[in-house]
Amino acid sequence: MPDTTPAAAPIGPSLNDFACFYLYGLTNHPYQQSTDLAKFGELYALAIGTHGGLGIASSFHPYQLVNPAGVSVWYAAYAQLYAQPNRLELFAEMTLEKAAFVVVPPASFAEFHVWPDSRLTTDENPIFGRFVPFVLPFLVRKNPEALRWDAEFAAADGDKDRLSPYLKEVNQAIKFVQPAPAFVLGFGEFDEQQPEQLVEKFLSCRDLLL
Repeated sequence: MPDTTPAAAPIGPSLNDFACFYLYGLTNHPYQQSTDLAKFGELYALAIGTHGGLGIASSFHPYQLVNPAGVSVWYAAYAQLYAQPNRLELFAEMTLEKAAFVVVPPASFAEFHVWPDSRLTTDENPIFGRFVPFVLPFLVRKNPEALRWDAEFAAADGDKDRLSPYLKEVNQAIKFVQPAPAFVLGFGEFDEQQPEQLVEKFLSCRDLLL
């Protein structure tokens, strides 16, 4: 009998290997889907760049991002990856080849769930009934290199004219899933421990809409 214990097979990847990012903006219909997975891949490349990860094939109202059980669309995307029998190979492609894949979120995320932070409801802020918040999420393999969005902003160095072509490209790229009058306001990282930070991004723009 061998006197050593065989090494356990790797079970990864871990959710800690990923970060939760999103584009956010305003529209008249926040929950939209498309079957054009290639376009979702192009949008991922434009916002995230050469970082492995998962695009999520839908846009959402912020109150659709976390279900009543506390599960986020980002966690659901991770669970879909983990459920694949070849998950280690897929994760290796994300890590070594910077590959990006697209997953379709469960239909349960069509349901609205108002968090304890209700400031995006029309009862509290009627303007968000006319300009409705939407989010396009991405689950990204952690990497020390800058994301495409951050790199573009750094290169522009505060010059709106230099940044304008990139922002126009992003707004054009979302039209397959969020057609006009939708437009992008910005980009951020979602913290499941502090989801109110996403709400505050929309509130910071509220006075400009009034």
